[in-house]
Amino acid sequence: MLIEYKNAKICQTDGKVILADVNFNAGEGEFIYLIGRVGTGKSSLLKTMYFELDLDEAEKAVVLNHDIKSLKRKHVPALRRQMGIIFQDFQLLADRTVRRNLEFVLKATGWKKKDEIEARVKEVLAEVGMEEKIDQMPHELSGGEQQRVAIARAILNKPKVIIADEPTGNLDPETAEKIIQLLRNISQTGTSVVMSTHNLPMLEKYPGIVYRCAEGHLEEVTGDYNKIKMELD
Repeated sequence: MLIEYKNAKICQTDGKVILADVNFNAGEGEFIYLIGRVGTGKSSLLKTMYFELDLDEAEKAVVLNHDIKSLKRKHVPALRRQMGIIFQDFQLLADRTVRRNLEFVLKATGWKKKDEIEARVKEVLAEVGMEEKIDQMPHELSGGEQQRVAIARAILNKPKVIIADEPTGNLDPETAEKIIQLLRNISQTGTSVVMSTHNLPMLEKYPGIVYRCAEGHLEEVTGDYNKIKMELD
């Protein structure tokens, strides 16, 4: 199991409990949706998985074979290198080309040889259909293209898990579907994908495991998520 939480409690930075008794599992190659209203704890849950937010209590909390309750901060960078993290607002470096954005990540994670860096950059851009945009600046790309580059960045180091927080939130429906399809394809190579979303129609088209955040709790609702009446802001 790549991620395993048992009876975990998640609090906001001000100490307010946002989710209690959290039980969550993510295995190799699984495609997992987190759904729920704004403010129900989806982003907070994801932040605990990439060590941006501490877990307050848990009977068990393991991420990539590490007990995160006792994880020392000095070990976080090495663990994050085994993850890909994707955000709603892309978070590309605005003053660098697509090529330089990806090279920056590889160099920061220990890649040294110029030819290997160049080959890996081209390889991941080809995987997301962006090889022809390699020397363009982020502002020259559409939202969907920027998110494809963000996905390419996330898979540079062949992560065991991708954590995506509303990756289609700023995209039109057609582009959003292409992004979800791309992430689904990545999961079929063995990488686990955990994604928060409001895009409920995509859950039927691209089925996966579904967890719902509501009223301070997390529950698995795979199979009956489409019966849940939700007011999504």
